[in-house]
Amino acid sequence: MNISARKSRPVGAAPVRLRPRSRWSVRNLVVSGVVLAVLSAVWGLLEQVKSRWYIFDPPALHQLCKDALALHGNDTVSVVSHIITSLSHEHPSWTINTGFSATPLVTGPDGKVDPASYVPADREWVWNNAGGAMGTMFIVHASITEYLIVFGTPLGTEGHTGRHTADDYFHILKGEQWASKAGAFEPEIYRPGDMHHLVRGDVKQYIFPKDGGFALELAQGWIPLMLPFGFADTFFSTLDIPTLYHTVRLTGRSIISNLLHGKI
Repeated sequence: MNISARKSRPVGAAPVRLRPRSRWSVRNLVVSGVVLAVLSAVWGLLEQVKSRWYIFDPPALHQLCKDALALHGNDTVSVVSHIITSLSHEHPSWTINTGFSATPLVTGPDGKVDPASYVPADREWVWNNAGGAMGTMFIVHASITEYLIVFGTPLGTEGHTGRHTADDYFHILKGEQWASKAGAFEPEIYRPGDMHHLVRGDVKQYIFPKDGGFALELAQGWIPLMLPFGFADTFFSTLDIPTLYHTVRLTGRSIISNLLHGKI
């Protein structure tokens, strides 16, 4: 008895659906390769020109910090006031935030600030939790390619530096910072007047010992790519939403102001 090798489909049966082609066809692979090549070229071009928008010079900033320390020593309020006042005279007003004190500072003939005249500006100083370390910071400047902050704590803290897309210049103003690379048996120790340069892409453990410390921190590179590190502890540890709000407010305010004046 002969049986047909090909059976006819019953009447009313569901239509046969052809298997869709793979998303990764040759055409899609070529398009993806072209897009990646264009993005790589744009990234390479931006890497070459980003320094054109820098307004801070790390050696000059280092010298300014040393000059302030030579004048005011352990008087950190006077040191910070001297640095920020000097920067406000050297740069346009829209690039430098000078409002770290809620009240006008009273200075004597020697240029030192009367401690009683200093009251931290609540809406300008914010907590910063990043990499397990906690401190307070005042944003002097923030733009797409640079930020400059006063950061520190009078209590001591320890954490992970982060692995960033920017060079970080940490100018010690008070106390000591200890740092270490993986495999090191002895710490790097940075004291007032020293600058700790964390090269882009490097990572270290760092600590302000129990007496704490303060620093003027300059970062130069792609600042928005650093923000996830700065926000991660809020989402996965502290859940301090008000601090997150004020950090975004202050950072965004400075970045937008600079962009409106052509500073990337």
